[in-house]
Amino acid sequence: MTETYDWLCKMLVAEYKIEPSKLALDAPLADLGIDSLGMAELLFNVEDEFGITLPPEPVELPTVGDVVRFIDALILASKTRPDAPEPGVAGPSAGDTGLLKPDPS
Repeated sequence: MTETYDWLCKMLVAEYKIEPSKLALDAPLADLGIDSLGMAELLFNVEDEFGITLPPEPVELPTVGDVVRFIDALILASKTRPDAPEPGVAGPSAGDTGLLKPDPS
């Protein structure tokens, strides 16, 4: 597993009281009890933990694995873009960007 997955699992267990045995890459977030408000909270934590700024475009992140891949892609992009802010330099937060798009399920 990746460092991102490990962090996400620890955070979901600690903050959302999710049973560790229910966590898998293909686990739907809705089945874990994470609604749109929980997702907003999760994304704020992602920005803080990884020092990245989330894009303003809405994204669908229906599973734990989708969240992990999204975070990893943002981290990689922030390291390869010459205009990317330094880690830890805050930009617009997930709550300001309209990032959350309801899961159609």
